[in-house]
Amino acid sequence: MSSVASKGLGGTAAKSEARGLSYYLQDLKWLILSVVGMTAFYSFVIWYQRSFGHLYGMDSHSPEFDQYWMKWLNTELILEPVLAVIVWSAVWFTRPRNEVASAVAPRVEIRRYFTFVMWLVIYTYAVYWGASFFAEQDGAWHQVVTRDTSFTPSHIMIFYLSFPVYVIIGVASVIYAMTRLPMYRENGVSIAHILAIVGPFMILPNIGLNEWGHAFWFMEELFSAPLHWGFVVLGWTGLALGGVAMQIVQRVNMLLPQVSD
Repeated sequence: MSSVASKGLGGTAAKSEARGLSYYLQDLKWLILSVVGMTAFYSFVIWYQRSFGHLYGMDSHSPEFDQYWMKWLNTELILEPVLAVIVWSAVWFTRPRNEVASAVAPRVEIRRYFTFVMWLVIYTYAVYWGASFFAEQDGAWHQVVTRDTSFTPSHIMIFYLSFPVYVIIGVASVIYAMTRLPMYRENGVSIAHILAIVGPFMILPNIGLNEWGHAFWFMEELFSAPLHWGFVVLGWTGLALGGVAMQIVQRVNMLLPQVSD
């Protein structure tokens, strides 16, 4: 992902000789690579869960649980902060320096909006994996298994892997917008964009409330219980990306008459 940020979706210097749609889609290869990579990795994770979840994930006091699951958790807690620093730093340090927002050529700005949309596509895809595949799987798991720990094979992958991954990508998209797009640099942050990123991010602290509640009440068969409503409401904030799309379309529509290709 760091290479994506620094070489592709981080917004390196554009090739001025390129023309037509190919100019605006120069970063498409990074989008495809990111989507394919994420699909392959998460498919492996789901295979791993289904292969070893019931075999070694039922008793948290067994040595097999430590070997097959706690090592995953410990690795996630170490690598994810490092990955966040790498990605966010790459997007920040590859930003255009000493650039006057009003002096950005319309053609260049439109290309950056294409890249920005690619960031949002990757973010949405990451949220989809966390909120759909892993979340629904989590509900199914806890309705048939009595757990003896908060760090279940399901939680280790949904709460401590898929959620932090989309947070890293979402924050990177905010950094990209604030450092490359004149509309946001001049007018301030997009409330819709921030809402779409901060809302799903707040699911992470909501996990603490969720685990605290499960320590006192058995809700394994009541997945629609009030304790879980926070996940739904905060997840809905992702719909604010529709507002971001409207802002992008408006701005690009203003810029298009100013370019010749």
